[in-house]
Amino acid sequence: MHFKGTVFSGKGEGTRFIELPWVKSQIAEKLGFVPYPGTLNIKLTKDKVSLKKMLEKAKAIEISSAQGFCRGKCFKACFLDNLNCAVIIPKIKNYPEDILEVVASVNLRKSFQLKDGSVVKVKILF
Repeated sequence: MHFKGTVFSGKGEGTRFIELPWVKSQIAEKLGFVPYPGTLNIKLTKDKVSLKKMLEKAKAIEISSAQGFCRGKCFKACFLDNLNCAVIIPKIKNYPEDILEVVASVNLRKSFQLKDGSVVKVKILF
């Protein structure tokens, strides 16, 4: 399953979430890498939104939440056919259906010289 979309700046909520010790340790344990403190936000092309809906129903790696926090579903992925990463789908009411959040061991923006509007591809690994 491949996703294509454009990079955009978020509100920084992904950074705060990834920096939580229980999130960081679960990603390291369940996905095999220590995450860079932040996510890359990708706005999906319209034709890929239906794929994300299918993904939300697929078997995923669960990030169990501490009290007062939302849960998240993770999928192992490959960024630009080059770097192992993960797609995180926060289980938040009214979360936009056309947004993917990608987490990796490195700062994806800097490592791949991305800016808002850059077009990227992410492949889900099942």
